[in-house]
Amino acid sequence: MRSRIQTLILVLGGIIGNQVPIFLKHDLTITASSVEKLQQIEEAAAAMNVQAKVHLKIDTGMERLGVHYYSADTLLEAALTCQHCHVEGIFSHFANADSASLLSAHEQLRRFNQVLDFYKKRGVERPLLCHMANSGAILQMPASHFDMVRAGILLYGVYPSEGVSRTIKVEPALAWKSRVVYFKVVQPNHPVSYGSTWQSDHLVRVVTIPVGYGDGYFRAMSGKAQMIIRGQKYPVIGRICMDQAMVNIEWETAYNDDEVILIGQSGNQIIRVEDLAEWAGTIPYEILTNINTRVPRVYVNDKKQSSSQS
Repeated sequence: MRSRIQTLILVLGGIIGNQVPIFLKHDLTITASSVEKLQQIEEAAAAMNVQAKVHLKIDTGMERLGVHYYSADTLLEAALTCQHCHVEGIFSHFANADSASLLSAHEQLRRFNQVLDFYKKRGVERPLLCHMANSGAILQMPASHFDMVRAGILLYGVYPSEGVSRTIKVEPALAWKSRVVYFKVVQPNHPVSYGSTWQSDHLVRVVTIPVGYGDGYFRAMSGKAQMIIRGQKYPVIGRICMDQAMVNIEWETAYNDDEVILIGQSGNQIIRVEDLAEWAGTIPYEILTNINTRVPRVYVNDKKQSSSQS
């Protein structure tokens, strides 16, 4: 089934040779991260009698993908000779642009500008689209914005780190919600969930929520996480299960089908993506990318926001 997406799509990741014809068939823009990869794209495009759109990837200090900045001329030279590749972009990626110290990021930017000098020396125009800035660099390094930027986590309304300069105001773009599916009164000294890691010394009311680590609600948050029910925050107790989690509402009131907020706001109470990251001992990126396909997405256009429900 086609999604009818008309916007240009750049495949940022590494490629395997047999993927190239598929990318070309769907008119995707491909990253060439080495002379060999560029040659694979050139050969596939020639065989299909099409013009491939390509962006060249330069490694300025990430050591992940891309030709090293100090040997990038070989890739840029090879790109000039291609007959079936239109090199419309060249880019790199920051390793530390969201840090309080930007020494390493400025060094990467210097290296990238050094690579771009190739085009001046050869007296040829550089590719139309030059880009390097991720979310951290969008906020902190305007000199790296070039022709376009690559906003990632900022699009969710989440800052890439606690220490980053917040030069742009963002608001959360999603909420994660569920429902109460069970209510019970738990006796004193009756442990809750696997491993019997939590119990109360008095009568408590406990509700069960149908969400767990199988949905991306990390088990590592057990004993730390909170959820919002009826405008109040309550602790998640015991170990988070694959599909369910239990919440202690003490002697407050909750009913089956009550809304439960895992990420989001109700009144003055808010639970941020950053809170889940702190409870899980990870980063906001991992929280967001682990809300998996078991969780239905509900897109709310009139409020310019989207929500995830489990």
